[in-house]
Amino acid sequence: MTMHQAVESNVPERYRTAVVPHIMVADAPAAIAFYVRAFGAVEEFRIDRPEGGVLHAEIRIGEAVLMLGDTSEGPFTAPAALGGTSVALHVFVPDVDALVRTAVAAGAELVQEPADQFHGDRTAILRDPSGHLWIFLTHLEEVSQEELTRRLARA
Repeated sequence: MTMHQAVESNVPERYRTAVVPHIMVADAPAAIAFYVRAFGAVEEFRIDRPEGGVLHAEIRIGEAVLMLGDTSEGPFTAPAALGGTSVALHVFVPDVDALVRTAVAAGAELVQEPADQFHGDRTAILRDPSGHLWIFLTHLEEVSQEELTRRLARA
């Protein structure tokens, strides 16, 4: 007998109010277009620079909001200029498998295939053309701390 409850939402309650990431990219218009194609993003707000490029934009992927802009000034650097990133963006979606198929067809690099995890989520890892890592998750079940500890010991 497993110790879990039925899932009420594809986003666990503790993650519904989260820090809003603000990522920087070398070509924000291209990145936004990619996120729309690959992740089903909706562009909600955008301030273009008079000289070209994007000063600030906001997109939504499911219920998650993400801010982004071009790296043309200030202390910000895109992952590609750094040779990688130490940050991964977690986004809960209703169907991680469908999102992965769409994202890979749009040009995302599949880093880790979708798989059910001991913590009750099905996850996949993708890298976008700007070098950002994305962990997409579909919440499958509520797992108690006790059960989580038991599963981790078995993994």
